[in-house]
Amino acid sequence: MFKKRIRQLRKEHKLTQQQLADKIGVGRATIAGYETKGKEPGYDTLKKLAEIFNVSTDYLLGHTDNRQNPNDKIKSAISDDPELLEFWNELSQREDLQLLFKQTRDLPKEAIQDVINIIRRIERDAHKRHN
Repeated sequence: MFKKRIRQLRKEHKLTQQQLADKIGVGRATIAGYETKGKEPGYDTLKKLAEIFNVSTDYLLGHTDNRQNPNDKIKSAISDDPELLEFWNELSQREDLQLLFKQTRDLPKEAIQDVINIIRRIERDAHKRHN
């Protein structure tokens, strides 16, 4: 499934294999291997590909047909609160929180805001304990 999706997304974005390879820091032959030989990238490369194509890693791997990147759904839910959006952007870069993104995929907007607020409270409590 990965080889089909990576090729489809590359073509949709009008990228050559070389252009995509340059974007993720690999050789063109690596992209060709993904598309024709069924090779799969490591975790860091998979994340880069998901970011470039603005899809979830689960979509790339064929675990879901939902292209939506969970992080986009969250950003949309909190877009009216700049402080909260900045906080989320910082959190979303943490590899240890990638599981959280997967778990929020199907939550309604209100539940996503609740989860983020809980995380903020935990962070504030931890900060108070250390001061």
